[in-house]
Amino acid sequence: MREIRNIAIIAHVDHGKTTLVDKMLMASKLFKDHERPGDLIMDSNDLERERGITILAKNISVIYKGTKINIIDTPGHADFGGEVERVLNMADGVLLLVDAFEGTMPQTRFVLQKAIDLNLKPIVVVNKVDKQNCRPEEVQEQVFDLMFSLEATEDQLDFPTLYGSAKNGWMSDDWQKPTTDIIALLDAIVEHIPAPKQLKGKPQMLITSLDYSSYVGRIAVGRLHRGELKSGMQVSLMKTDGSILRQRIKELLVFDGLTKAKVEKVESGELCAIVGLEGFDIGDTVADIENPEALEPIAIDEPTMSMTFNINDSPFFGQDGKFVTSRHLKDRLDRELEKNLALRVEATNSNDSFVVFGRGVLHLSVLIETMRREGYELQVGQPQVIIKDIGGIPHEPIEELSIDLPEDVSGKAIEMVTRRKGELLNMSKKDERIHLEFRVPSRGIIGLRTNLLTATMGEAIMSHRFIEFQPFKGEIEKRINGSLVAMEAGTAIAYALDKLQDRGKFILEPGEPVYAGQVVGEYTRATDLVVNITKTKKMSNMRSSGADDKVRLPPAIKFSLEEALEYIQMDEFVEITPNNMRIRKIYLDEHERKRRSRGII
Repeated sequence: MREIRNIAIIAHVDHGKTTLVDKMLMASKLFKDHERPGDLIMDSNDLERERGITILAKNISVIYKGTKINIIDTPGHADFGGEVERVLNMADGVLLLVDAFEGTMPQTRFVLQKAIDLNLKPIVVVNKVDKQNCRPEEVQEQVFDLMFSLEATEDQLDFPTLYGSAKNGWMSDDWQKPTTDIIALLDAIVEHIPAPKQLKGKPQMLITSLDYSSYVGRIAVGRLHRGELKSGMQVSLMKTDGSILRQRIKELLVFDGLTKAKVEKVESGELCAIVGLEGFDIGDTVADIENPEALEPIAIDEPTMSMTFNINDSPFFGQDGKFVTSRHLKDRLDRELEKNLALRVEATNSNDSFVVFGRGVLHLSVLIETMRREGYELQVGQPQVIIKDIGGIPHEPIEELSIDLPEDVSGKAIEMVTRRKGELLNMSKKDERIHLEFRVPSRGIIGLRTNLLTATMGEAIMSHRFIEFQPFKGEIEKRINGSLVAMEAGTAIAYALDKLQDRGKFILEPGEPVYAGQVVGEYTRATDLVVNITKTKKMSNMRSSGADDKVRLPPAIKFSLEEALEYIQMDEFVEITPNNMRIRKIYLDEHERKRRSRGII
């Protein structure tokens, strides 16, 4: 059996993990640079390419000097933390990637803590040393201090450090001596990451991840802890609830480059995928048919936020999408549950809506965006934080929030976060910028990013991660301004929008179709105002000086999906179709809204 190294790449979001994996693929001659210009090979779906973030953990392998290196690229965003925890169970070591300017960030601490707890050997890679104002040596010391504070062992603290620029394709042990390739990194992996232990005996494999194929269904992925598995052999599937199912392996696959290769046999220490198992979950053990022994299961992060998904029942339903019924919506959510582990779905009393639980607004908005692109139409309610009852006291999720921003606008950020029940823990200076750390309820983070970017003129860099549930912190101020609501269906007219400019800001352009009950803008006051934006100018044979000047309107506010979800109020929905996104009142009829506001139903 050939030499194997199993490594996971962990880092804060946008520190260069996926770029580095791409360069490792190229260094192993799997791809040439010019074959995929501009694209990251590892960002396999359109959303990942557009946003520049990793959403799904992925497994690949490269061969270097006769050693097979299994690489697991993990997400860096806290909303996908569940992916990280699972896949670290398959690794023997980690590449900890840190930005040479930003240094260690909240998510770095989160994933590093998991790696240290699992006793994984780290290799530290200080990336982006070509950045202006970078501070590689200081960052390397910062990593050491962080690992020491996380109670790393002496062996873990004796980590090798490499410096380089994944984007420019070089790594070196001295950041002032650039090389022309990343061979130094591959050499360090072979030298410092331990080979997996070869354990003889009855087979044991913990299912830590899953793949999905429309041809063969769900595929169990994990690392073979002990013994060997063969294609066609009978095994016991040991469920986390204690039950044991007898199953047969139809196919065994190992990771080969970007694809999977079929093999007849897999030995202890190798990462593999099993086709043919039914009814399995993450954390189940594949064991011997005669004497099954279970491995310690892994815990999956519980959801912290929920949203209501409804079928689209607006006057414009069915104009864009192919899938518009509640059956379509239910089937799609059931399919998502097959592979999205941190997701939960509950049916409501109404057959047309479902409560979907996830790890955060980004986690759920990625699902909504994916569904929209597949041709689904749906309506989504305001994100709600999950409140738990612990010992008779309501508890809510608390997050660690870090903000990097220029010194002159730091006061605004502190004021904003503390108004949302945030508590300032740390404030430090990084060159011209200030680094702030807070503890804040998850409720306080909803809608914060948009307001913060506006207040700091786009300069703030914000990241957060869930810590724990703590007693409820009290009411948090919500959006102050009410909505401008369309009075009747028709087309938005520039003349009408112009006359209503002093009433607020609009979120649609002249010429766009609207329906009664659709939110068309933000009112300057706290209440809602029903406006007629379809009114045209009355024609007369009288003319006056200057009356026919062209209407000048400020540009409409355009929300991204996350911004719209964070913006809406309790009595509003975001209507999402393949081509459009609108905000609307749940009850379109004005009289119905008034009756309900008075408690008359």
